[in-house]
Amino acid sequence: MKTALSIAGSDSCGGAGIQADIKTMTMNGVYAMSAVTALTAQNTTGVRGIQESSPEFLREQIDAVFEDIYPDAVKIGMVSSAELIGVIAERLRYYKAENIVVDPVMVATSGASLIKSEAVRALTEELFPLATVITPNIPEAEILSEMPVSDKTDMMEAAKKIHEKYGCAVLLKGGHSTSDASDFLAADDRCEWFEGKRIDNANTHGTGCTLSSAIASNLAKGFELGESVKRAKEYISGALAVMLDLGKGSGPLQHNYILF
Repeated sequence: MKTALSIAGSDSCGGAGIQADIKTMTMNGVYAMSAVTALTAQNTTGVRGIQESSPEFLREQIDAVFEDIYPDAVKIGMVSSAELIGVIAERLRYYKAENIVVDPVMVATSGASLIKSEAVRALTEELFPLATVITPNIPEAEILSEMPVSDKTDMMEAAKKIHEKYGCAVLLKGGHSTSDASDFLAADDRCEWFEGKRIDNANTHGTGCTLSSAIASNLAKGFELGESVKRAKEYISGALAVMLDLGKGSGPLQHNYILF
């Protein structure tokens, strides 16, 4: 069985972070493992608190996984400090990890900041060079490209700019756009739109975590990047389309919709 490791924060309400990653990886046919970067106290209405793992304990978690069940892919989500990013990058280089998907989580769906400012620089310098693909949303792409993004033309320009600047493939997600849910991939060998139909569902908590984990799962199974993105988008569209409605705010997806 193919395997995947999620290095991310825990979401106490289960819709995003490690919890969403494990659900997604399981439903996409790989064995899921985790290394927790932080505990969060959060629900569908917002983030109440964040408690980081120590660098030493995060290192122990990563070592424990790689030394026993070597992952075929790695998904990296919320990492809120430069110290933790440094540990992740060093360990992934040491173990020669492949199929690395980095979701540069900077802002929660609720609008709360999830990353310290000094960690942004560490993220771009330490983790982006290791990534097979990064998956910023529009607000994150605006930070990384240092330009406003308001339409598809801007999306293309920003994705290409980030790709050229950091040397990794970039899947810029259009879910924060008011027009549709199409995503743009900028990579060495291709620039390609992955069209998506906007689903009128206000419950989008954890969509970014879910998409990046689904991409990592399909990379783990041996699919090339474009096919992995296509399959991941099909999965997340299905999870949104069933219209699960939990919580008082932006609720989670139904990750296990395939079972019903």
